[in-house]
Amino acid sequence: MKKIITGKNIVKTFGEGSEKTNALNGVNVEIAKGEFVAVMGASGSGKSTLLFALSGMDNISDGSVKFDDIELSELSENKLADIRRTKMGFVFQQPTMLKNLNLLDNIILPTLQDDKKNINEIIQRAKSLMKKTGISGLEKRDTTQVSGGQLQRAGICRALMNSPEILFADEPTGALNSKSAEEIMDLLVNINKDGTAILLVTHDAKVAAKADRILFTKDGVIVSDLLLYKSKGKDMDARIEKVVTQMADVGI
Repeated sequence: MKKIITGKNIVKTFGEGSEKTNALNGVNVEIAKGEFVAVMGASGSGKSTLLFALSGMDNISDGSVKFDDIELSELSENKLADIRRTKMGFVFQQPTMLKNLNLLDNIILPTLQDDKKNINEIIQRAKSLMKKTGISGLEKRDTTQVSGGQLQRAGICRALMNSPEILFADEPTGALNSKSAEEIMDLLVNINKDGTAILLVTHDAKVAAKADRILFTKDGVIVSDLLLYKSKGKDMDARIEKVVTQMADVGI
């Protein structure tokens, strides 16, 4: 299967002198088109740093990151921003929304800034995504008038506006209750089934068990690469047990 992301010998260093530490220490990783990969690890293990490195959101200190065979480090800031905007989507633990805009306007704002001519098409695209994600009818609600789960769904809509090849999600369920978290994960599974690759950082075994593959990080390296069988939605308890067992085996 064609690789969408290839990282080789990735090093990310923070600090200088005696304070210098490697958050990533020679990481090698590949993500295929349409694949759903979770990253797990203890706090400070490098899991979020890896997501930022692979998405080009943060410069690496050494090594190589290629997206669709394009070396990200060789791109200008503008070109890199273009790729992130048109080929990638981002979902974080806390959706960043403008409080003076309603839900629909928050979803369309980034796309509208790039394309002011096709506003009707942009609005229809947003409404279609809102329907697909279960928040149709909330277009005019303020961000304070919806639940955390609904706000996260709006963030996912915004991330999908440009039909990205890959969605990067950093603890997308971390601030949600268990019911909302499960609903968001089911939504991400369906998005993945439609062909969008997903790289998701989580500390939750139940969340990670929804993925095809799990990378376990420790001290800035990948210490295990666990392949889960493809029966999404089936034998979930067995999948979770497999993840929990592997977490114990690698000491996280």
